Amino acid sequence: MASTSSTPSDPSISLHEDTAIRAVNKRYEGLITVKTKAIKGKGAWYWAHLEPILIKNPDTNLPKAVKLKCCLCEAVFSASNPSRTATEHLKKGTCSNFVSVSRPNSAISPLPISSLPSPPSNNHRKRSSQMGTALKSLALVESNKYCDQVGYFNSGFTPKGHDLVLSGGKEDLGALAMLEDSVKRLKSPKASPGPLLNKEQVDSALELLSDWFYEVCGSVSYSSLDHPKFRAFLNQVGLPCLSRRGLSGARLDNRFHEAKSEVEARIRDAMFFQVACNGWKSNNCCSGEDNLVKFSVNLPNGTILYHKAVLTGGGSVSSKYAEEIMWEAVTGICGSGLQRCVGIVSDEYKAEALRNLEIQYQWMVNLSCQVQGFTSLIKDFSKEHQLFKTVTENCLKLANFVNNTSQVRNSFQKYRMQELDYTGLLRVPWCKCDCVKDFAPVSAMLEDVLSCARVLQMVILDESYKLMSVEDPVAREVSGMIQSEAFWNELEAVYSLMKLIRGMAQEIEAERPLIGHCLPLWQELKAKVKEWCARFNIAEGQVEKIVEKRFRKNYHPAWSAAFILDPRYLMRDTSGKYLPPFKCLTHEQEKDVDKLITRLASREEAHVALMELMKWRSDGLDPLYAQAVQVKQRDPLTGKMKIANPQGSRLVWETCLSDYKTLGKVAVRLIFLHATSSGFKCNWSCMKWFCIHRNSRVGLERAQKMIFIAAHAKLERRDFSNEEEKDGELFRMAGCEDDMLNEVFVEAPSVHVVCVEALRRRHC
Repeated sequence: MASTSSTPSDPSISLHEDTAIRAVNKRYEGLITVKTKAIKGKGAWYWAHLEPILIKNPDTNLPKAVKLKCCLCEAVFSASNPSRTATEHLKKGTCSNFVSVSRPNSAISPLPISSLPSPPSNNHRKRSSQMGTALKSLALVESNKYCDQVGYFNSGFTPKGHDLVLSGGKEDLGALAMLEDSVKRLKSPKASPGPLLNKEQVDSALELLSDWFYEVCGSVSYSSLDHPKFRAFLNQVGLPCLSRRGLSGARLDNRFHEAKSEVEARIRDAMFFQVACNGWKSNNCCSGEDNLVKFSVNLPNGTILYHKAVLTGGGSVSSKYAEEIMWEAVTGICGSGLQRCVGIVSDEYKAEALRNLEIQYQWMVNLSCQVQGFTSLIKDFSKEHQLFKTVTENCLKLANFVNNTSQVRNSFQKYRMQELDYTGLLRVPWCKCDCVKDFAPVSAMLEDVLSCARVLQMVILDESYKLMSVEDPVAREVSGMIQSEAFWNELEAVYSLMKLIRGMAQEIEAERPLIGHCLPLWQELKAKVKEWCARFNIAEGQVEKIVEKRFRKNYHPAWSAAFILDPRYLMRDTSGKYLPPFKCLTHEQEKDVDKLITRLASREEAHVALMELMKWRSDGLDPLYAQAVQVKQRDPLTGKMKIANPQGSRLVWETCLSDYKTLGKVAVRLIFLHATSSGFKCNWSCMKWFCIHRNSRVGLERAQKMIFIAAHAKLERRDFSNEEEKDGELFRMAGCEDDMLNEVFVEAPSVHVVCVEALRRRHC
C-alpha cells in the first residue's frame, strides 16, 4: 500500500491540492453571493450578523478553508451549515451581543380594543374560539399581571392584582368579549364600524375585488366569500358583503362580454393570425385524466389573445379527434375567411393531426412546439444512450438500498440533517412509472443523489455501515459505487446534459421565439452538446445521431424559409450588403425554401415569387434598415440583450420592401409565426374546478367564462407564469442560500473527486 504522504513534486497531489483550492474558492464565492442577496432583502436574516472569511495557509498563502465570523462577537465557526450556526449561536442566546440588541420589548400584553382608538397589531393576544363580534372587540384574556404596566387601562371587568379566573373556563372568554363590545357600543353609540365611503368608491372597490376574484380563477372558491373573517374585513373597511349569486350571475356575464368583445375586435382588426393550442397531454387534473386543451390566437403585432378551453375525453386523444377539435377552433375564429388563419402551433403530441390539416389546406403552416421538441430529446437519450441507462440503474439501486434499509436510512437522515439542514429520503420513480416515457422522476432522483454526495460519503464511513458491509453484498456494492470516481463522473455527465437541455427549453418557453429562430436554436444546441462530449470524454457519434434524429423529427421546411426571409438574420458580406444567410443552409434546406414559397403563393404568382426570391438573395436589404431591425437593447427585467424593434422585420417587408409584392405577402404571413404553443397557464385549482363542473351545463359555462376573464387579464399583462410555480419560488426563498451553496457540489465534478480521494486516503 502506498503511503498517504508524498513530496510536493508529486503531480497527483498537486492536482488534488489545486482541486481543493478551487472548491474552497467556489464555496467562499457562493457564501459571498448569498450574503449579498440577503443584504438586498432576498435571503435569510442571519446574514446581517455573519461574515464569510477565507482562511489561508500561512506557509503557502493559498486558500485553505472557509469560515463564518460573527460580526457581533468576532467568534469564528465552520461554514458548512450557516443556518445551523445561526440557530445555535444567535437564536439560542450563545452570542450575548445579539441577545441584547435584538430582543423585542414584547412583555406588555395588548389592551382590549374598546380602550384604544384603533385595533392594536400585537401577535401576543389570545383569540377567542367564538365567532361573530369578537373580531371587532377583543376581550381582556391575558393574566392581569401585565395590567399594571400601562397606566391608562380602564376596563371594569378585570380584578386588580389577580389573574383573570372565570367560572366557565376559557369558553367564557368569547362571552366576555361580546359583553365588552356591548359596553363599547353603549359608550359610543354613534361610532362607525369603519371608514365611510361614498357610492362611487364602494362600486369601484367592489369592481376591483370582483375582477381579482375572477382573475385568480379557482384559487379562491365562491364559498370563501362567506367566511366570517372575510366578511369582518369588508365590514372593517366599510364595504358591503359580496354576494355569491351576484358574482356568479350578472357581474360575471358583464365582465365576460366585455373581455370577449375586446378580443373579437382585435381579431377583426388583424389581417391574419396563428392559432396556438396546448394541453393535449394529460395533466391528471381529473379522476378520468381528462385533458384541458387551451386555444389562443397569435396576432402579427405580437399580441396573444385567449380563445377557449376544450375538455377532451379521458385517456389519449386520437389524432383524428384532435384534428377535428383544431379545425373547429379555426372555423370558430375565422368564420368564412378561413385563409386568415396562417397556421397552427401545437404540442408535439399531435404532429400527425397538424400534418393532415396542412395537406388539406395548402395555405397553412402547422408547427410542433419547440419546448416539446427539446424536452423530448431527454427522453431520446434515456431510451437510446447506454450511459443514461447505466446511471439510472445504478442510482435506482443506490436509492432503493438507502431508502429501504432501516439502519442505512436512519444514518442517511442523520447526516443529511447535519449537512443540508433537512431530512427526507431520496426521491425514487414510482414502481409503475415508465422511466423512458417520463424521465422527470428519474431526473429528480439523479439530482437528489448528486446533491447528497457528501452525505452518502459520510454514511459509508459510519462504523455501523462498515459492519453491515461485511455480511451484506449489496451494501458492499453500494459502498464501492459511492467510492467510485467513475460513478460520480458518469452521474455528473448525465445530469449536466439534462440540465443543459432543460435550461434551453425553459429559456425557449420564456423568450417565446418566432419560427425564424428555430434553426439557430438547434445549431446552438448541437454546439453545446459537442462541448459536453469533449468535457466528459463521451463519444460524439451516437450523441450526434440522437440529436440529429430528433431535429429531423421536429423540423419543418418553414424554418428554413423564415430564416431566409426574416431581415433579423441577414448577414453582412465583404461589400457591405446585408444578404439572406443561404450559406448557412444545406442543399436540402435550400430546396425547402423554394418549395414552401411556391406552395404559399398562389398558382399564378408562384413563378413571380421565385424570381423575387432570387432578387432578394442578390440584393438583400438596405444596410441602415437591416441594422435598425437587428439592433439590440438590454431588457431591464432579465438583463439580457433583446431585439429593440421586435415588429421591425414584418414592418420592413410592408414598407421599404413593398416592391417584392408576391414574396412580401409570403414573408409577412410567415416570419411572425410563433415556434411555441404555450400561452395561458391554468393553475391546478382552475383545472380541477373546470373538471368538476364538466357534467353541468351551467357550471361548465361559468367555468369557461371565468377562465376566459383570467386568461385575458394575464395575457394582457404578458404574464405567462403559473401561480403554483410562483408560490414554490416564494417558499423556497427561505432556503435559497443553502441551495446556492449546494450547487457548489452539484455543479463541480471536481468536488466529488476530492471526496472520493479523501475516502481513498482514509482507507489507506
